[in-house]
Amino acid sequence: MTDTTHLRGVLFALGATVIWSGNFIVARLLNQSIEPATLSLLRWGVAFLGLLPFAWRAAWADRVAIRRSLPTMIPMALLGVTVFNALLYTGARTTSALNLSLIATSTPIFIILLARVFLREKLTTRKVLGLAAALGGVLLLITGGEPARLLGLQFSAGDLWMTLAAVLFAAYSVMVRRFSGKLSPAVFLLTLIGTGLVFLLPWAGWEYAAAGAPQITTGAACAILYVGLGASLAAYAMWNSAVASIGPSLAGLIYYSLPLFSGVAAFLFLGEPMGLVHLASAGCILGGIVLATRG
Repeated sequence: MTDTTHLRGVLFALGATVIWSGNFIVARLLNQSIEPATLSLLRWGVAFLGLLPFAWRAAWADRVAIRRSLPTMIPMALLGVTVFNALLYTGARTTSALNLSLIATSTPIFIILLARVFLREKLTTRKVLGLAAALGGVLLLITGGEPARLLGLQFSAGDLWMTLAAVLFAAYSVMVRRFSGKLSPAVFLLTLIGTGLVFLLPWAGWEYAAAGAPQITTGAACAILYVGLGASLAAYAMWNSAVASIGPSLAGLIYYSLPLFSGVAAFLFLGEPMGLVHLASAGCILGGIVLATRG
């Protein structure tokens, strides 16, 4: 791996994480007005329509390769498109933002463990130290510098949904690394989204039959465009490229910066406070990422 490839992978993973940080804000804003699978269907539908004009010609030309790749792409689409975000939105309905942030930080641990088992990736001393520093920074951010707060957390059904979502996203990241199909990034992403949408349709249809059509306000429409074009299309393209370049373990470590960026977004858009604890945790998180990803 060249230094340029390594740097590009790190920057892409960081960019995807920055965009995804806004997904928690959207989940908090829309978790009661739009059903989880319906919201996931809307975001991925927007992403598919946004990518289609740029990738359909290449996809048609690669239709034979797509057909050959479908057996390995269907599990990836089920995990990364159909199920992951719907579970995240389901969890956001019955648990607190604090719990969501805490559980989301388990994703890199699952990624590293699965990559060790299935990809035989080495756990170097520097990677372990970076993991510990980043995890310590996240816990500092979540607890506000008061470790005793961890003992007072109350867990609910939403926490279990979020934990399952974290495991599934880790598995998705490892599967992306193992994918050996000969598809361009745009064709791969178009096929992934399209396949995931097929499985989302009956789930969203069941929600429609049970709860009726959602009320889409102007604000909700803007939020859906953000998660569709940003958190679904742009972020997934960058994440897939990062995983292919630097592997799921290092990309997962960069994912630890998610609560940091979510905190900044909450400060800017929701007026939530920031203080010295946030700066200290940012130093730990970013220091751990730099330590673990130095090439």
